[in-house]
Amino acid sequence: MKNIYLLLSLLLILSACDAPKKTSNKQKDIPVNEFAIIIHGGAGTILKKNMTPEKETAYKTILEEAIKTGYEILKNGGSSADAVVKTIQVMEESPLFNAGKGAVFTHDETNELDASFMDGKTLNAGAVAGVKDIKSPIEAARIVMTNSNHVMLSGSGASQFAKEQGLEIVDPSYFYTENRFQSLQKIKDKEKTALDHDDKKASFYDADIKNSKFGTVGCVALDKEGNISAGTSTGGMTNKRWGRIGDSPIIGSGTYANNNTCGVSSTGWGEYFIRTQVAYDISAQMEYQQKSLKEATKDVIQNKLTKLGGTGGVVALDKNGNMSFEFNTAGMYRASMNDKGDLVVKIYND
Repeated sequence: MKNIYLLLSLLLILSACDAPKKTSNKQKDIPVNEFAIIIHGGAGTILKKNMTPEKETAYKTILEEAIKTGYEILKNGGSSADAVVKTIQVMEESPLFNAGKGAVFTHDETNELDASFMDGKTLNAGAVAGVKDIKSPIEAARIVMTNSNHVMLSGSGASQFAKEQGLEIVDPSYFYTENRFQSLQKIKDKEKTALDHDDKKASFYDADIKNSKFGTVGCVALDKEGNISAGTSTGGMTNKRWGRIGDSPIIGSGTYANNNTCGVSSTGWGEYFIRTQVAYDISAQMEYQQKSLKEATKDVIQNKLTKLGGTGGVVALDKNGNMSFEFNTAGMYRASMNDKGDLVVKIYND
């Protein structure tokens, strides 16, 4: 009898050795990067054949400047929150993007800006919508989070709050750029609404790129303390009316961050991103279905969003420093840097 038990024990040991080893959750949670940062400057029908060398260089230069700004903060032990805000501010101050200085015009020939910010450690968030005189909407969004009991403020109320908090207020003319204004006039002449990103749905004609594009900007960062922050800023839709607000200031649609999963910033056709809660869905799939960041971003953008007819993309970064660019358009202005200082700057779908 003892020999039988010994034989059975030996067989069990051998079978255990031969069995395929499963990756444990602990193994999956091995950090890839101690800190990292990823950004977008919008996605859409961005084709190399329609981009001049000068314009391509200009975009890449600003993308590099922006991401290096955040990278230096993270490298020196700064917070992901500071990195996100400072990085986005570089893009807000560039007329190349539909955010801040480069915001598109509404039907009434004004600029109405939106932004949101989220802290992955506390799940606290802040946003502003339809503001006309706050120089840095992303800074305002963060201040709403830290200095108020609210998540979103809009219009004149948001501006009043920003003034009380000492944020820089500018004359609305600060946001005027001639090419954006002329884009609006062309749309109004054709009596149709233009999305700043989709040539299939009456998007405006940009003489500089000779095609349509998204211009929303966003950033996600992971700092050395393991905290994730995400932010998004935009000028919205060209020729928009009636106080239209897209996904960018909506937590869960345009922006989401959770230290347990990931951070996400979206750029795309806002109405679809709101309906599908794109940013939160990515985090939820990771939390409840144990998907990787890449699996979740791919499913949401290439499957769910595409099936509904929505276009655009996301940049995302998980708690271990894994990063993902995912978009269903011809291109997306994007860049990333890891803790080793490796820089990636891309525009086209390559």
